[in-house]
Amino acid sequence: MILVSYDIADDKLRTQFSKFLQKYGNRMQFSVYKIQNSKRLLDIIKNEIDTIFKNLFSQTDSVLIIETSENCKISKYGYLKNEESDIIIVD
Repeated sequence: MILVSYDIADDKLRTQFSKFLQKYGNRMQFSVYKIQNSKRLLDIIKNEIDTIFKNLFSQTDSVLIIETSENCKISKYGYLKNEESDIIIVD
């Protein structure tokens, strides 16, 4: 599983980035997405961040990508609305 978390100040850019991530994974929280652990998907996401979004980010914006392993333990509390949703990939 890949976790992508972001903190983007500009509302329009934040919405655009969120819609971009929705193509590849499920929203777990407002600014946290869970994406299937795939090198291909990770490469696509990083490439689009580098070529499209990176130049649009301000000095206060940040994106965190966490690649988990099979041995990674994740504790969940509460209800994750989109936890079991299908992933739709649009190229």
